[in-house]
Amino acid sequence: MRARTEGSRALGDTEQSIVKVVPRIDAIAADAWDACANPDAAAYNPFLSHAFLNALEKSATVGRSTGWLPQHLVLEAPEGGVLGVMPLYAKLHSQGEYVFDHAWADALHRAGGRYYPKLQGAVPFTPVPGRRFLTRPGPMQDHSERLLGQAAVTLADRMEASSVHVTFLTEDEWRRMGGEGFLQRTGQQFHWCNEGYATFDDFLATLASRKRKAIRKERAEAQAAVEIFSVRGPEITEAHWDAFFEFYLDTGSRKWGRPYLNRRFFSLLGEALAERCLIVFARRAGKLVAGALHLIGGNCLYGRYWGATEHHPFLHFELCYYQAIDYAIAHGLARAEAGAQGEHKLARGYLPETTYSLHWLADPRLEAAVARYLSEERGEVAEINALLREHGPFKRGS
Repeated sequence: MRARTEGSRALGDTEQSIVKVVPRIDAIAADAWDACANPDAAAYNPFLSHAFLNALEKSATVGRSTGWLPQHLVLEAPEGGVLGVMPLYAKLHSQGEYVFDHAWADALHRAGGRYYPKLQGAVPFTPVPGRRFLTRPGPMQDHSERLLGQAAVTLADRMEASSVHVTFLTEDEWRRMGGEGFLQRTGQQFHWCNEGYATFDDFLATLASRKRKAIRKERAEAQAAVEIFSVRGPEITEAHWDAFFEFYLDTGSRKWGRPYLNRRFFSLLGEALAERCLIVFARRAGKLVAGALHLIGGNCLYGRYWGATEHHPFLHFELCYYQAIDYAIAHGLARAEAGAQGEHKLARGYLPETTYSLHWLADPRLEAAVARYLSEERGEVAEINALLREHGPFKRGS
């Protein structure tokens, strides 16, 4: 077996490939990772980039102290080239994931089993959809994908972990890997789709009259209360990050008790992905009072973190939703995504989209029970999404 990357260990091999487990993403060449994660610039997903994931590790947002232990998989060809990678973490809890399995952990505990550690294939702390089995395009892509999935299960077995969870992956991956022994789960998010609008008013014209008037009223009230402006790339200073982090802490403390990200992470993010960062701020009487951070992808604007130190009606909708739509239209982006939850997004033009996750459970009793539950849940999710789309904010026939 050839020399290994420092700190890595071989998990398995075939005549065609070797899978290694790497405990630090900076032990993987950034260009090799990104060639697998984002081979198509038009569909670039910043959350899958080496830079984003490395910022999480360098800031110690991800690591032993937070219960997210990197166990990234690297699939190598016999000649040593990287065929695929997978962001993977050993976890001692179920925080920061957004696909909830607490009931499963409780059930196994009551049956005398142990749920933690488990393995999580995900982007930590953000429910952003995207590929998770990051393989190079080519005739061996599906095979490489299967090898990464098998390697994750093998690693779980060797670690005596209870399970493997791959969350917010693409529908294509979900369908292919569903035949490889993974249980399939669905969920819901709300995304805005650009139907070739030239202006925000073009978008509004497709809405039912009552919804259109409500949005205009909300925007007018928010914009009358504060001054709204955006900064991007090198325009973003450390002072901007200081202000934004204060907003983030306020929201994080109210929503989940302890914010997941630390201040250093945002500086590292700004250094590594400056041109992908867009912060929309609100200012009143010369003071910054709210902000929303968006990351710019190849064809999508990803809204993820927001906060405010002053309450103003509809300001959240303006900074997180309407400004995102404005930006997507102006820059020809196909979608705007605004994170998890929120049926309130429906009235603002964000329609329900199905999200996908995969789950492998070592305990056959738990696997059987979860399989029955997920079968029912998938039906419910499909029914709810169809109903919400039917009663969406758009004019009939739009």
